[in-house]
Amino acid sequence: MPTSGRLVPYALVCLLLSGCAANDLMIKRQAESEAKIEFLIQSSKKGEQRHNELAGLLQAQDERLQSVTGDIKKLKDENRDLKASRDEFKTRVSTLVQQLQTPKVEIVNQPSPAKTTRESGPPAEYLKAFGLYSANTFPDAIGAFELFLKNNPQSDYAANAVYWIGECHYSLSDFSKARDAFMKAAENYPKSSKTPDAFLKLGYTLLALKEKDKAMGIFERIITSYPSSPAAIKARERLSAH
Repeated sequence: MPTSGRLVPYALVCLLLSGCAANDLMIKRQAESEAKIEFLIQSSKKGEQRHNELAGLLQAQDERLQSVTGDIKKLKDENRDLKASRDEFKTRVSTLVQQLQTPKVEIVNQPSPAKTTRESGPPAEYLKAFGLYSANTFPDAIGAFELFLKNNPQSDYAANAVYWIGECHYSLSDFSKARDAFMKAAENYPKSSKTPDAFLKLGYTLLALKEKDKAMGIFERIITSYPSSPAAIKARERLSAH
C-alpha cells in the first residue's frame, strides 16, 4: 500500500486535473455563448436589411400606383374631350342633313356671293378635311385643313379649321404644335364661336406640357370672358380639380 507521503502529491495532481477540466468546460461554454450572441446579432442585421428592402419595394409600388392613377385620370379627360368632339360632329352632320333636305328656290340671274357664308353651310374643302379628322387620319386632316386655309383665308370657317388642326396635333400628342394652333385660333379669331373651346383646349395642352400655372390662368380667363359657355363649366371643373 502507498504510504501517506505518496498520497499527498497524488491528491494534488487529481485536484489540478479536475480544475483544468472545469476551466476548459467554462471556456467552451463561454465560446458557445459568444457564438450564439454573434448569430443573434447577424440575424438581427439581416432582419433589418430585409425590412429596409421591403420598405423600398412598398415605396416603389406606391409611386407606380400614383403614376398609374395619373395616367387613368389623363385618359378620362381625353375621353371626355373626344366625346365632346364627337357630339359636335354629330350635331354638324345633323345640321348638314337638314340643310340638304330643305328645298331651295333658284333665283334666275342672282349674282354669286363673294364668299361662302355659314348660312349656306361649310365649303366642300372644309367638309373633306373634317371627314379626314373624323376618320382619325390626323396627318392627312392637318394637310387638308391647311390647304383650306390657304385657299379660303377669309372664310367664316377659318377659325374652326385652325382649331381642328390643333385637335389633330393634340391627338398625335404633338403638344407644342397643338398649343400654337389653339393659341392662334383663340387670339386671331376673337369673335368666333370656337374661341372659348380653343382657349379650353389651350389650357388642356398647357397641362400636358407641365405648364400648370399658365393653364390655370387660361381657365380663369375663360370663366371671366365667357362665363355662360360650356367651356367655362369645364374650366371650373379643372380649377377645382387642381
